[in-house]
Amino acid sequence: MPLDHTVGSITVTALVDGVGPFFQPREEAFPDATAGQWAEADRRDPDTVGPDGRWRLPFRCFALRAGDGPVTLVDAGIGPADAPAASWAPVPGRLPAELAAAGIDPADVRTVVLTHLHSDHVGWAGPLFPNAEHLLQRAELDALALFHPELPARLVGPLRAAGRLRVLDGDTDLTPGVRVLSTPGHTPGHQSVLVDSGEDRLLVTGDLLVHAVQLVDPGLAYAHEVDPATARESRTELLRAVAARGPAVLATPHLGVPFTILPAG
Repeated sequence: MPLDHTVGSITVTALVDGVGPFFQPREEAFPDATAGQWAEADRRDPDTVGPDGRWRLPFRCFALRAGDGPVTLVDAGIGPADAPAASWAPVPGRLPAELAAAGIDPADVRTVVLTHLHSDHVGWAGPLFPNAEHLLQRAELDALALFHPELPARLVGPLRAAGRLRVLDGDTDLTPGVRVLSTPGHTPGHQSVLVDSGEDRLLVTGDLLVHAVQLVDPGLAYAHEVDPATARESRTELLRAVAARGPAVLATPHLGVPFTILPAG
């Protein structure tokens, strides 16, 4: 059953599209992490270590909804059996069933925020959500050549032709209490989503944060970041800014649990 977290009037629902092993040992993905940092990461997030010791990834999306109003979906998972992520991720995903279990009709999704264009974040985008505007940063679209070669014809072109692609330039307010934040580095136009009620805050991180070892040390680079220095700056600065106002919640696509407390700091 999907898990919820409430921020003010907004319910944030974690939707698991699939779970499977990563294609690379985590020590190669985070080459600078120490044995002590791995031990602390495993203490904080034991569910990402599979029975065989491999890095075990959930693939999540997050639905945001105030009351029975329209739904904003952050990311679109790994997708069906023929999705671009099929070469490495555990397709087919189960997002349609997760939405149904959460009481969400795909037709009620009016906004899809794609944190970035890696294949495990865009799999169900487009046809599953016929009434949704899809949001990307301009810097991400300008870097299409970095991503899966199917994306222009399969996703970006059809969305643009249907008038359902909205291009953002930096931080953007979506609805009261919901703001898109530009967090480049993992990809050129990576973006995150902040839900802020004044007293409570929740940050949907996208791949700003990929593994709990980056909570142990936010300065640790991930091997698949396009620009590690910029990614490090985005991660450390945003986590610091969010925590400066008191404890907050991180909603993460790949950690073992969807909602993690970020202590005040």
